Amino acid sequence: MATEAKRSSFEGNKVESFQLYLQHSGEHEYVLQFLMKYLPAEFKRIGADKSGLAVLGVGSGGGEVDVQMLSLMRSTFSTLPISADIVEGSTELVAKFKGLVTKTDNLRKIPFTWDMMPSEEYMQKTKGRGDVKTFDFIHMIQMLYYVDDLTKTIKFYHSLLKNNGMLMIIIESDVLASLKSLGLKYEERFIPYSYDVTECFDPNSKTGQHLISFMTGRENFYQSFTPQVRADILNLLRSKCSTEKEGKVFFNSEMSCVFVYT
Repeated sequence: MATEAKRSSFEGNKVESFQLYLQHSGEHEYVLQFLMKYLPAEFKRIGADKSGLAVLGVGSGGGEVDVQMLSLMRSTFSTLPISADIVEGSTELVAKFKGLVTKTDNLRKIPFTWDMMPSEEYMQKTKGRGDVKTFDFIHMIQMLYYVDDLTKTIKFYHSLLKNNGMLMIIIESDVLASLKSLGLKYEERFIPYSYDVTECFDPNSKTGQHLISFMTGRENFYQSFTPQVRADILNLLRSKCSTEKEGKVFFNSEMSCVFVYT
């Protein structure tokens, strides 16, 4: 039930719902705790004997996770040149990302290239180039829900990896079938998380309305469905996807983090 809305079109109310979801769910905190545990060793492997590192973030949103990963990479390689390309279709989220970069001291010397477009458009633009840029580390965090062709997208971005590079995918749904069909080498780990969705059941709660709208990918959830469909969705959320504790409803989920190697 993570999200159905196209992140590449996140503007206005969708950005507000997205930001509220992130604050309420603590998703980034769970992801960062996981990444701080596993990425240092991967960065050292990726950067061994390299004269520089090129990073590509696809669907990076407001950059909250990106700046932490880049800071970790910078602390791992204090003198190695690092560059970052960002593919993100929301102008509001890119502006937020740029603001974070200016506030993060150890990123000020990292050159950024901003491609404000959805993934499909970036793929088309890149395919038309004679000199295709390649990367040491590519990450796609909670964005593959929004692409038209999962296998085609993974194949394309994997083709942009340099020698000894890595593509990192974080997603709630399964991508292993695509990876296996492409014959790619990978490792999968899991990130369990839980958050309070009690307010989703209160039609008068603005927080609840934003949260359930983002989770279902339908703007104005309570106006978008018939009473019966709304009731069925909320019943599914409460009875199949959540646990109740001390009068509150907690949504339980699990993200899969896949390291895909060259």
